[in-house]
Amino acid sequence: MVSFRGKLVKGLVEHGTDISFNLADTPYDSVLVIGGTRDLPGLWRARRNGVRIVQRLDGMNWIHRKRRTGWRHFLRAEYGNLLLSVIRSRLADQIVYQSEFSQRWWERVYGVDATPWSVVYNGVDLVTYSPTGTGKIPEELVRILLVEGTIGGGYEWGLEAAIQMAELVKNGINSPVEVMVVGRVSRSLEQEWKGRTDIQVVFTGQVPSERIPEHDRSAHVLYAADLNAACPNSVIEAMACGLPVVAFDTGALAELVSAGAGRLVPYGGDPWKLDPPDIKGLADAARTIIQSQAGFRRAARRRAEEAFGLDQMVDGYLKALFV
Repeated sequence: MVSFRGKLVKGLVEHGTDISFNLADTPYDSVLVIGGTRDLPGLWRARRNGVRIVQRLDGMNWIHRKRRTGWRHFLRAEYGNLLLSVIRSRLADQIVYQSEFSQRWWERVYGVDATPWSVVYNGVDLVTYSPTGTGKIPEELVRILLVEGTIGGGYEWGLEAAIQMAELVKNGINSPVEVMVVGRVSRSLEQEWKGRTDIQVVFTGQVPSERIPEHDRSAHVLYAADLNAACPNSVIEAMACGLPVVAFDTGALAELVSAGAGRLVPYGGDPWKLDPPDIKGLADAARTIIQSQAGFRRAARRRAEEAFGLDQMVDGYLKALFV
């Protein structure tokens, strides 16, 4: 997945905006803080000098409070949330939330703030990420794709849910089912799943961003594993490639995945408490997509064209940065 920063910088430069990545590289008209920064003194100085500060906010760390992830991870997660909240409440002139869900989440946890805000969804290069190009859906098996930067730190359950879903999907069709996992997975987690299931599980590891469209084009459905995600790039990129999405209806997914571009199903409990999910409902939705590929694939691409082009994203940040 291409980083948000890389995509935004490219778009801003194309609009004639000069870019720097150092707060000491004065003068400048505005600062975009992508999440947080440890250089709070530098932000204070910029604010004191009248420079406009815009903060882009995702969700926040929460899994560490529900599952054991180690004390180092716990402390990093709590420190990260604190840093983000300080910038949001004391330094930012405007907040750009990645979704309406993200905005509601921050206000619920840290309170309503008087700082102006807007919602700007992540964008995708609709030329690079398209249904045409390398990558072909296999005829000999059904492939369920899982794309995450890292599967760990309490998020291992997403892989377990994907495999459980695939086992149920296999019971209803006459083809082998494969789960392809793209992203960083620990060796111990890979070994854990060897021999535990008759589903084919393929771990590709991290792949270069230019390979993601190829993987998206070569699957039948993307399983969006992250619970309560603010605006997952993997979902937007998949739809741009014409790959429909199946997931539990949590986080911002209802804002992103329109009817026809995939299927979102009720979680079956409280996702914030990590209650056991309704895997059967997930599998039924995945099977529907697998058996009706053409219509879902057209709708997925159409949704990406309507809402997630790079120009829309860049325009949203230009308005926030240079009001």
